[in-house]
Amino acid sequence: MKLEQIDPARTVMIVVDMQNDFVAEGAPMETPAARAMVPTLAASLDACRGAGIRVIYTAHVHRPDGSDLGNFKELDARIATHNALVDGTAGVDIYPDVMPAPGEHIIKKHRYSAFFGTDLDIILREWQIDTVIISGTTTENCCLSTARDALFRNYDVLFLSDATATYDYPDRGYGAMPNAEVHHATLVVLACSTAKVLTVAEMIGGLQDRTTASPSRAA
Repeated sequence: MKLEQIDPARTVMIVVDMQNDFVAEGAPMETPAARAMVPTLAASLDACRGAGIRVIYTAHVHRPDGSDLGNFKELDARIATHNALVDGTAGVDIYPDVMPAPGEHIIKKHRYSAFFGTDLDIILREWQIDTVIISGTTTENCCLSTARDALFRNYDVLFLSDATATYDYPDRGYGAMPNAEVHHATLVVLACSTAKVLTVAEMIGGLQDRTTASPSRAA
């Protein structure tokens, strides 16, 4: 899709899992690349809010009793031992530099996708949204899963290449991958199969061009 076709009144920016447990220095699931891109993400949020695009956040959380862990008990020891992403703790709060503005919702989720087992789709349908902008962490897990599930529900998807980030991958038998390679590979796949991948500067430029040509109809 072309940026000039975006209707701010029918578009939502989804900020995926920019929580202290991922972003803060020394956090149990620390993702330094996510912290490094915070200023870029903040600029994209300012641009979206200024254009009248709604913003909605997600937070990956699990109940303290572990009743919603599922296979995460096997996949990640930090989650299995309740050292990270425990609902009700400061670790699941949104990182201060990209906090929600008053009135913006935070969707709690227990799996990678923001659509799985949540009321996100209900909210977007109520708002008559047809386009979603994906940002946050991690690129290849929660951001990609949310983008794919948005596509499956017939939303147009924009994916911000420099307002998403991930971490280094250890060798689990197929070799290690640094975060930059994981990020790049995910963007290539998304661009071919799922979303329009673009930079924050490209998005802001498109929004500015659109505003110049036709003032936003968003409330």
